[in-house]
Amino acid sequence: MNKNDLLVEVKNLRKFFPVRTHFLSREKLFVQAVNNVSLTIKRGETLGLVGESGCGKSTLGRLILRLEEPTAGEIYFEGENILQFKAERLRQMRRQMQIIFQDPYSSLNPRKTVGSIIGEPLVIHKIGTKKEQEERVRYLMEVVGLRPEHINRYPHEFSGGQRQRIGIARALALNPKLIIADEPVSALDVSIQAQVLNLLEDLQDEFHLTYLFIAHDLSVVEHISDRVAVMHLGRIAELAKSGDLYSNPKHPYTQALLSANPIPDPTLARKRVILQGEVPSPINPPPGCNFHTRCPQRFEPCDKAVPELKEIEPDHWVACYLYN
Repeated sequence: MNKNDLLVEVKNLRKFFPVRTHFLSREKLFVQAVNNVSLTIKRGETLGLVGESGCGKSTLGRLILRLEEPTAGEIYFEGENILQFKAERLRQMRRQMQIIFQDPYSSLNPRKTVGSIIGEPLVIHKIGTKKEQEERVRYLMEVVGLRPEHINRYPHEFSGGQRQRIGIARALALNPKLIIADEPVSALDVSIQAQVLNLLEDLQDEFHLTYLFIAHDLSVVEHISDRVAVMHLGRIAELAKSGDLYSNPKHPYTQALLSANPIPDPTLARKRVILQGEVPSPINPPPGCNFHTRCPQRFEPCDKAVPELKEIEPDHWVACYLYN
């Protein structure tokens, strides 16, 4: 793959959060939220990131934006290691990377008008005159399906779906190249979810956007993603093109996830994979493959060493000893 086709490249990224223990305890404990993750995001694509709650999906997205500082690893944006950026260079880079938050209620300041919320990035980065900023805000409101004449209304005067559109307009204000969508439709009704997903796809074509789409709803991810990465307990278990992953999942964890995904056709039946046991703690993950304690296909090497993420088919990567 041509390096120019890559927008983001993550190498061996780790984020360990210290855990508060008793003040007399000498043992230092850490939540291993992201543990040795490597992946790429191509220009213009949507990379879906799925997994159980607490697997590290949102933390990975925040690390890429440098909203969190990693414990170790490298993050490249357009070929530059952004972890080496100082304050002013980082501030300039942030114009190229934006986020859409999960909760359309708490992510908007209730004391500010919609116009102030959407235009805030323009004010912070000192882009345009006051009149040009207002024109930009009105244009963005129209683009995301809001009425520009409502520019002076407050967030509480809008529905949940409309509030998420406000968040999307705010993310578009600076013409970013990358948008990290952190479960952007999980708090919305199903009918509104479809509208917002279609809007995101239209905006991707119009503004030449690249998405990292984080979600736990597998059907939503299948609808919008070009490639999908499956995350389990801080590690990437499988990474493949969307069609390949959904039609031919390789990792036992991916197979279990997909078996729980409802099929819209009542005449079709899917064999359910029931996982036994509890999800391991990210503070003290099991040795070897962190899924082996619940894996129905585990065998001898699984608890000895961590399996590498290897390409077993073109553009299909799996971290599992069944294929290693």
